[in-house]
Amino acid sequence: MESIEAFLEERKSHGLLRSLRPITWRKQSRIKIKGKEYLDFSSNDYLGLSHHPELIKEIKRALGKFGTASCASRLLSGDSELHHQLEEKIAYLKCKEAALVFNSGYQANVGIISSLYSEGDVIFYDRLSHASIIDGIILSGARHLRFRHNDLEHLKSLLEKERKKFSKSLIVTETIFSMDGDRAPLRGLVELKQRYNCSLLVDEAHATGVFGKNGSGIVEEEGLQGEIELVMGTFSKALAGFGAYLAVSRKIKDYLINTCRSFIYSTALSPAVIAGNLASLKIVEDEPMRRKELLESAEYFRRELENRGFKIKSDSQIIPLIIGENQKTVEYSRLLQARGYWVLPIRYPTVPKEEARLRFSLTFNHSKEILGKLIRDIDECGIQVY
Repeated sequence: MESIEAFLEERKSHGLLRSLRPITWRKQSRIKIKGKEYLDFSSNDYLGLSHHPELIKEIKRALGKFGTASCASRLLSGDSELHHQLEEKIAYLKCKEAALVFNSGYQANVGIISSLYSEGDVIFYDRLSHASIIDGIILSGARHLRFRHNDLEHLKSLLEKERKKFSKSLIVTETIFSMDGDRAPLRGLVELKQRYNCSLLVDEAHATGVFGKNGSGIVEEEGLQGEIELVMGTFSKALAGFGAYLAVSRKIKDYLINTCRSFIYSTALSPAVIAGNLASLKIVEDEPMRRKELLESAEYFRRELENRGFKIKSDSQIIPLIIGENQKTVEYSRLLQARGYWVLPIRYPTVPKEEARLRFSLTFNHSKEILGKLIRDIDECGIQVY
């Protein structure tokens, strides 16, 4: 107990102790916390679908037909026709033979990697990969080597030195990184995985619904659907639902159904959740202007910040304003919250030391008018890099 108390006290003394802050109301880009309304810049509801009437209608329809829960794992009686419809839709969208739905992005990455790779294999992963990827790699027991963020030359040197020592090899990256908002060099990664006989797993969580002609993601946008073996992503961000998927070959899907512990030993997502995910995919297809307007707004916001001297790494709707110093980042966050913006400070260990930041997560509901006022308020708060 003393070690827990010491941990909590140490975190508290450095202003790093995390706590939960329940919201009492959410509508489009606005939330209410402790009676105060904010414009929410921490949400992943990128396309603004969380209150879309078609999505709500399909969820209600599924509730009437199936009830509130699946009541079992999919290998027992929790497997509904809707699960199969969703997997067929995802496979089609991602140009793969098959897809498998998981209960969350965390369960997907942990289960996929630890099921397909083990001792005697090697995994190379980007140093900014999501915690779920890292945990899956550790759980697999495979040798793992981290390459510098988006650094193809560093990855090449590791592959040259280590690849031949192992039977199977995997390269892992996100396509849009959640903290920096930048893109992976997918074409270069594909070239390296082909040269060194590796498979490639990409996490499209923050790209699905936003990028690509059909909203499939960065893999589609770069025309690499046939070159990447494992494409995963989530329904909980731009698609405003819950759960995750892996788009893959039929053979790998069948293998995971029989070996993946995070899939086998989880109660299936409720049919109502699955119906909502299906409805979101239909909206992505029918309303492409949502992703178009979102990306135009993101470009405008990045440009305005760069015009003020801020260095912006982002290539997406996730735009970090890197301050550097922890305490100043917290102070600026409070100043913006006082003006009605829910913008949170992101600090170590979530991001590297000296890279504390204000992370702006833009959605379809953040109009140019809203962003213009936010820019003026950033100016008035005197925000600067340290």
